[in-house]
Amino acid sequence: MKKITPFHVAVPVYDLVETRAFYRDVLGCEEGRSSDQWVDFDLFGHQFVIHLKPKPAAAEGLHHNPVDGHDVPVPHYGVVLDWEDWHQLERRLKAKGIKFVIEPYIRFKGLPGEQATMFFLDPSGNALEFKAFQDISQLFAK
Repeated sequence: MKKITPFHVAVPVYDLVETRAFYRDVLGCEEGRSSDQWVDFDLFGHQFVIHLKPKPAAAEGLHHNPVDGHDVPVPHYGVVLDWEDWHQLERRLKAKGIKFVIEPYIRFKGLPGEQATMFFLDPSGNALEFKAFQDISQLFAK
């Protein structure tokens, strides 16, 4: 596996104040630059930006694909964390009363690519997945 560098991703949000508080206060992301239309965050070492976008008149809803017996929301984004960091985040999210789309569990147990994973939504309905591997060399295992 080659050296990992930070990614950059920007997502649309309907309420900048509410979503800003979610990433800052719930996920614990440090805030960077901002304007009245967008906010930069340090998302576990990656550059993550929320951009204000008017809410459409009719919500489309999330698409789902079956993975390991669960309906995985598409699109989604997130970060692969260290094993203990993932468990700390799981505890923090549960303490904050976050409703999970897919509850935290171990996916592909006993198979190549075994991982801890969880899915939840931000206040604008963007789906997030955070995962961890006890053996990071399994990240791309077949």
